[in-house]
Amino acid sequence: MANDALIADYLDLMKKALSATIYDQSRWRPLLSGRSSLRSTVLSKLSKRGYVICKTRGFTREEVFDGQIWTNLGFTMVGMHRLNNVQFCVEDVLRRGIAGDLVETGVWKGGVTIFMRAILKAHGDTDRIVWAADSFEGLPVPKGKQDGDDLSNVQELKVSLEQVKDHFERFSMLDDRVRFLKGWFADTLPDAPIKQIAVLRLDGDMYSSTMDALQNLYHKVTPGGYVIADDYYSWDSCKRAVHDFLDARGEQVDIRKIDWTGAFWQVPAKA
Repeated sequence: MANDALIADYLDLMKKALSATIYDQSRWRPLLSGRSSLRSTVLSKLSKRGYVICKTRGFTREEVFDGQIWTNLGFTMVGMHRLNNVQFCVEDVLRRGIAGDLVETGVWKGGVTIFMRAILKAHGDTDRIVWAADSFEGLPVPKGKQDGDDLSNVQELKVSLEQVKDHFERFSMLDDRVRFLKGWFADTLPDAPIKQIAVLRLDGDMYSSTMDALQNLYHKVTPGGYVIADDYYSWDSCKRAVHDFLDARGEQVDIRKIDWTGAFWQVPAKA
């Protein structure tokens, strides 16, 4: 029981550190360039000299838990409810002995995959691999209206592979149990050397990105394992992709709500 309590405390601290909700400085919101050319010029010149102008703002406990804010120092934007969900899914497959690796498609700064690796370490699992699949260049240009908004030029979403690896190292989580798949999902996932998956977390936002992940990885999820869709309730494109995929398979699942945006389901046994 004492060991279980230590693991729980450690993982709780990891969640707070990865979301940076324990730091007062997380209330600092950097001012970004906007429509005003003067503002953009001033901020650009200050940035080149190593200065950043910030505006403080408070955030409520509900905003933190729901992931409705991006903390300035955070390594993830998913919030506590979705981090708790990742912990539940991973610990449940470990407890029940569900075979397979842990995969996230769309990792941003790497926070969730760092947390996945921390859960495995905390429980002494030495067999599973954490796969981090991302372009590491931001979101792709939408292929059509069904993909939703075009966020391909949002600089805050462009985090390089080198930066993500550095984030893993900061938490002492970069080892041979972590693998990176760099590139667009349509290019990397069809031939990804992943044999079995216990937890598949989808965070590609767009219809095509979500569909690419499902078409290439869903059949590798062990029955009894979990699929998590980070953007299910907040991006219609993600929700449509999930249902189009499941409908095409003739598969009915019990989709459960995590928070205002996330959902997950357990993969049923094959008939």
